[in-house]
Amino acid sequence: MTSIRHNEGVLDAARDCVLAYGVRRTTLTDVARRAGVSRMTIYRRWPDVRTLVADLMTREWVRVIEGLDLSDPVRAVVAGVRGLRGHPLWRKIVEADPELLVPYLLDRRGASHEAILAVLEPAVGDPARARAVLLVAQSFLLSAPTMLDPVTLDELDAELAALLEAYLG
Repeated sequence: MTSIRHNEGVLDAARDCVLAYGVRRTTLTDVARRAGVSRMTIYRRWPDVRTLVADLMTREWVRVIEGLDLSDPVRAVVAGVRGLRGHPLWRKIVEADPELLVPYLLDRRGASHEAILAVLEPAVGDPARARAVLLVAQSFLLSAPTMLDPVTLDELDAELAALLEAYLG
């Protein structure tokens, strides 16, 4: 029996609710209604919206990195940052509920980090380098918009590529 924590219909419904209302205004009842399942079905696996949204974020961020061509790690990392930066769920969370990201920046490594590291480590050949690359990429993902004017995101992404080229050789 497939775990509901991997139920695409529930995760799709959660994504739709978060995009419509934001995380704080989304309830498990909203998600259940949209997914066409009972509230208890959802409550059995997800005790609260944050847990559900954490699983949703992992699914969505992994989808972004799954499509990257890692034969060129620099190009892949820059494309991953661009892909996440443009992702509708990422934009909604950053705009409406940025505090949701703080634990993943300060307190804990999440499932998304683990998935990204599993892809980066073989691509760059070293666990420490993979972590350093992830930290740099995360910085460009989160903070690049604060560094605009007089430069553009494209120019900052080019600088990210230059940094990574120099670091990774």
